Amino acid sequence: VQLQASGGGLVQIGGSLRLSCAPSGRTFDNYSMGWFRQAPGKEREFVAAITGSNRMTYYAGSVNGRFTISRDNTNNTGYLQMNSLRPEDTAVYYCATNAKGGLAGDYAYWGQGTLVTVSS
Repeated sequence: VQLQASGGGLVQIGGSLRLSCAPSGRTFDNYSMGWFRQAPGKEREFVAAITGSNRMTYYAGSVNGRFTISRDNTNNTGYLQMNSLRPEDTAVYYCATNAKGGLAGDYAYWGQGTLVTVSS
């Protein structure tokens, strides 16, 4: 499974972006999906996740209330709506699917990443 993340770009503080994630080679089915990010010089960190079947959502504390993860199984696409963006949200964002264990942990499949830059 290959994942294609898109939607990143340059945005001003307080702005919004919507990231998309679509798999090729198969559908999301009932796999969980997660978003992670990695800022320059920092380790990758969990951002948000959504389960496959009952669509329960989970967020890192730093984005809770500002970001919304969702999925459209009909269109086989996952999304991360990011509002009220801050400079500290600047990072490469990765989508992933099929959590191996906990939703904030490792996943079986990862996308290539899309860069989000929040300008001050």
